Order: sequence, then C-alpha cells, then structure tokens
Amino acid sequence: MTYLIVTVGYILILAGIIIYKSRSVKSEEDFVVAGRNVPVYLLVGTLVTTWIGSGSLFGTAGLTFQVGFSELWFSLGAWIGILAVYFIAARVRRISQYTLTDILEKRYSPLARLLGTITIIVAYLIIAGYQFKGGGRFLSILTEGGISVEQGTLITFLIIIAFTALAGMVSIVSIDIFNGIIMITAIILAVPFAISGFGGWDNVVNTINEVSPNHLSIIEGHEPMWYVGIMLPTLILLLSESSVYQKFSSAKDAKSAKKAVMGMFIGVVGIEFLMCLLAVVGFAIYAHDPRFFMPDGSVNAPMSEEIILRIGFEQLPAFVGSLLFAGGAAIILSTGNTFLMVTSTNISRDIIEKYFIKGASNKSKLIIQRTSIIILGFIAYLIMTQFEEILSMAFISYTMIGAALAPPLLATFFWKRVTKQGGIASILAGMLSVVAIEVFTRSTAANPVDLGWLSFIYDSKMIAIPALFASVVALITVSLLTKPTPKEIVDPFFEKD
Repeated sequence: MTYLIVTVGYILILAGIIIYKSRSVKSEEDFVVAGRNVPVYLLVGTLVTTWIGSGSLFGTAGLTFQVGFSELWFSLGAWIGILAVYFIAARVRRISQYTLTDILEKRYSPLARLLGTITIIVAYLIIAGYQFKGGGRFLSILTEGGISVEQGTLITFLIIIAFTALAGMVSIVSIDIFNGIIMITAIILAVPFAISGFGGWDNVVNTINEVSPNHLSIIEGHEPMWYVGIMLPTLILLLSESSVYQKFSSAKDAKSAKKAVMGMFIGVVGIEFLMCLLAVVGFAIYAHDPRFFMPDGSVNAPMSEEIILRIGFEQLPAFVGSLLFAGGAAIILSTGNTFLMVTSTNISRDIIEKYFIKGASNKSKLIIQRTSIIILGFIAYLIMTQFEEILSMAFISYTMIGAALAPPLLATFFWKRVTKQGGIASILAGMLSVVAIEVFTRSTAANPVDLGWLSFIYDSKMIAIPALFASVVALITVSLLTKPTPKEIVDPFFEKD
C-alpha cells in the first residue's frame, strides 16, 4: 500500500503543476518550445529524463539481465553521442528553429523536411507506444496484479495523452527537474540496499560466476561485430534526437544550450551506470527464479525487462522501493510526453499547417497541435500491440531515426559539399533499409532462412550496421554526383559560435 500511495501522490502533484503551468500557454511558441526561456537547470532535467525513459527502465535493464555488464556498450553509444552533440548545440540554438526538420528544410529542401517528418513520426510513435507498454507492466506490479498489464497500458495511455495535450513543452520542462531528482535519488539508494540485502557484493559475484561468468565482463562473451552493432543505435539516435534539438530551441541562449548538454552527459552516465549495476545485481538475486527463465534455460526476455521494478517491489525497504516506483512513474510520463509532443509538432507544423491550413491563428494552431497529440496517441497505442518486447521496439525505432537522420543532419554542420539530393537520398536509404529488414524478418519468422554470415543483418540488435552503411553511402555518393549547394544556404551552418 505504501508503494501505491507514494506513486499516486507523486503523480497527483505533477498533475497539479501541469494544470497550473498550462494557464501560461498562450501561443504555439509557448506550447512547442516553452517560450524559448528555459534556464539551464530545467533544461538539464528535461534532457536527462527524456533519455532515461521506459527504454532504459525496461529495455536496457532487460538487456543487462541477458548479457550483464557488456550492456554498457549500448549505453556508451549514447554517451559518445551526447559529447558530439555538445559541439553543435549552440549552432542549433542560434539557428533558432523549432524542430530538427526545420533544420533539414533550411539546409536541404521541403522534401527533406517531409521525409524527415515521416521518419520521426513512425519511429517516435513506436517509442511513445512502449511507454504505454512499460506503464502497463509498472501498474500491474504496483497493484500486485490487481490491474492487468492490458488495463495498466490503457490507463498509462490516457494519462500521458492528457498531460501532453494540456500544456505541451511547458508541462514537460516544469516537471522534469522533479522527476530527475526523484529518479537519481532512488537509483543511488537502491543499489547499495539491493547489494546489502543479498549478502554483499562478494555474494553477488560468486552467484554470477556460478551461473554466467561473462555477465561480470564488459568485453567477453560476444563477437566483435556484436559490440559495434549494440553501440550504434544509441549513438546515431542521440545525434539525431529531434526531441533534444527541440529542447535546445527552448534554451534562453546558445551558451545555455551547451551547458545543458554537459549537465545531461553527467546525469545520463551516472544513472545508466547505476541502472546497469542494479540489473546485474538483480540477475544474481533472481538467478534461480523460474519466472525469469524459459524451460530450456534461456532468459525470459519480457520478464527480464521488469528486473528493476521487481527489485524495487520485492527486495528493497518500502521507503526506497516506493521512491524507485515514483521515479519510474515519472520517467514513463516524461518520456511519453516528450515523444508525443515532438511527433505532434512535426505533423501539425510540417504537414497540416504547411500544406493544408496556412496562416492559422495561434488559437487554431494550438487546437491542431492538441488534436494531433490525441490522434497520434491512439496510433502509437495500436502500434504497441504488435510487439512483445520493449527492447526490440527500442532497437527498431532508434535505428530508423539514427540511420535516416544522423548522417544528413551532421553533414549540415560538418560537410559543406553535401547537397540537397544527397540529404534526401540518405534519409530514404536509412529509413527504407530498416523497414525492409523488419518486413523480411517478420515474413520469415515461421520459416527462418539460413543466410550464413549475413544473418546479423536481420537481427534487431544489429540492424544499425547495414542501415547506417546504406545511409552514409547514399549521402556521399549522391552529393558528389550532384551540383554543390549555393554558398548563401551553406554559410549560416558554419558561422562561429
């Protein structure tokens, strides 16, 4: 009961903050980028909690349960990506557009913007969908089965839709500083309590050595290509994360955007390492629990994704566990809000307002934005029903965004020779390669095809390798074969910060 009271109480506090802040939303700029007046500390909070969502709480934790500390290669991709983003954050804020697709249009063409929008919509709806799925599992554990996973998923969907449609980016940045503090505090406390409750670190190590020694190693147990494939999705996603770029545009100025990136780096590295450590400890705790393993001894992947919440509910003192659950609820809500917000911004501004309702008033734009959030939320809910594991949803969505958008986006800031044709070809190659691989994989699931050394291409954990290759080759080849872009279009992207 303590867990339920603390979690529900915290959600009600967040709801109160959002309702209060929603009164300040008067224009599309307020709704989309919070009036471009977000201070550094709030920006850091919202950047961290955007990244640490259900993908981390469930998907990354499940991957850690399956492979141990070598999961850190998956997280390392994001850490490198954040450092790379540091060097372009100020440029993004200076250009002062609303979204990543604004940048694509300014550097390439309206078609590049449209293709980027389609890519983001599809991928982000998958990400929003697994927030609903994660919330369903969360509520089922919290109520000890009193609320089924399906019912919990529906409840999460309705809450996220309501929160996002009410105040937009204002609601997100207003609550994320609290969410970040709660989550960091909970993880910091959970790790030592979990280790102590199991009899100490030596007991954790001894248990894992008996069951799966490779879980304690970062560099053992996999082929070299596995480490590359596991790192690429988070790396290329971070480099093309539209929600991050939208939040850069919320910063007071370019200097604030750069400071926020470094704060994000420190926060994400700390939380992800501790979450990995907690999941490894969880593997030791549940090493002989039949709920986490299939009859053949392999890991029960969907169950493994619940490892952190199971530790919080079954292994920790109530005050620590309830804090962990409050933090978990916070990051599910925050990440769901963010990805629906960015997706609705793209579809309302890049498609509806651009091609169908031109010159709309601020009031009409807000209505369009909020209606888009509701409709897209329903679509995300339907997409979510086609997947069982959050981790597989994460790999597909991360790769689709990263492979399609990271190469042309980085080229706008670092390669003057890139052309609009090259950018368009890169987006198409990255997006379509992911779709083709997923379609082939699903169509042959019942009768697997032996492809020898090519088999890794059709592994959801490895698809970033062929997809990124296709995108980069298309970008370079088509750019070199087409006429250079006029100097007046290129120069704004290379001005000194």
